[in-house]
Amino acid sequence: QVQLVESGGGLVQAGGSLRLSCAASGRTFSTYAMGWFRQAPGKEREFVATISSSGGSTTYADSVKGRFTISRDNAKNTAYLQMNNLKPEDTAVYYCNAQRGNVYWGQGTQVTVSS
Repeated sequence: QVQLVESGGGLVQAGGSLRLSCAASGRTFSTYAMGWFRQAPGKEREFVATISSSGGSTTYADSVKGRFTISRDNAKNTAYLQMNNLKPEDTAVYYCNAQRGNVYWGQGTQVTVSS
C-alpha cells in the first residue's frame, strides 16, 4: 500500500505559479505511475496530468497543456506538479494518485487563483 501526502497549495494571483508536491511512503514508488487530478466546487474530479513510473512519458489535459509540468524524483519518492500562468479556473482541490493495478489517493491540497 502507498500513502500519499500533497503539499504546496495556496492562494496566488492569476498569472502566478505554484509547485505542488506529492510525497509517497514505501520502497516501491518507482513502480507506480503517478497522476494529478483536481476537483472544483460543485464539479466532478478531473484529470490533470500523469507520468509513467520511469518518468519517461507524460500526458496532460488540454486545459493545462503548455502551462503545467508533471515530474517525479524516484530517489525522493516524490512527484511534482509545476503550475505556471495560473488562471482563476484552475482553482480546485488538487489530488495526486499512484497507479499500479490499484489506485491510491492523497488527501488533496487547495489551490486558489484570484483574478
